[in-house]
Amino acid sequence: MTASRTLRVGIGAAALGAVALGTAAALGLSAGATPAPAAPAALHAAARPAAQDVSAAAAPISRRTVILRAGTWHPGKKNRVPYSQKKYHGGYRTDCSGYASMALGLSKPGPNTVALATKTYSTPIRMSALLRGDLVIDASGNNRTRHVVIFYKWVRDKKHHNKIIGYMAFDQHGGYGTDYHKVTYGLSKGSQYHAYRPKNIR
Repeated sequence: MTASRTLRVGIGAAALGAVALGTAAALGLSAGATPAPAAPAALHAAARPAAQDVSAAAAPISRRTVILRAGTWHPGKKNRVPYSQKKYHGGYRTDCSGYASMALGLSKPGPNTVALATKTYSTPIRMSALLRGDLVIDASGNNRTRHVVIFYKWVRDKKHHNKIIGYMAFDQHGGYGTDYHKVTYGLSKGSQYHAYRPKNIR
């Protein structure tokens, strides 16, 4: 996906720090107790399912862990993981579905976008029901148009009765790589993006 399909919001070191603290607070952690993201190898070892085993690929994972895993690809930083449908990082494809699969602890190299939207890995939900770690997926079209992002939090316009104007998402998109930014996928009428709850999230 190109950056033109997103409403880009730059994120510096200070903003990323705020995201980390916000994540910790939402998960009931104190600022001093915020765990540093574990190295990808350690995270994979803790949640690596057997290859080709669907039940193992859906091993239970907490929302907290999904967000921490998403952060190991350094969204928005200079050392973010570049986007590619052919390359790998820690055994996962470095495209959007590979990134989502890594965050969810699914088997390597990760199911593609279409598979993530099937009953094997997720259940359709209302957009209004989205919680951290859930997915927003466009599973139609081809490999140049399909996309998936990891939901983090709603963005509201406080000047207009807290109207929802988008949401912050962890994303791996073409022309950039790993990102954390504001998007509006699935919020417009007739959008091909739909909300899904991963079956292994707890």
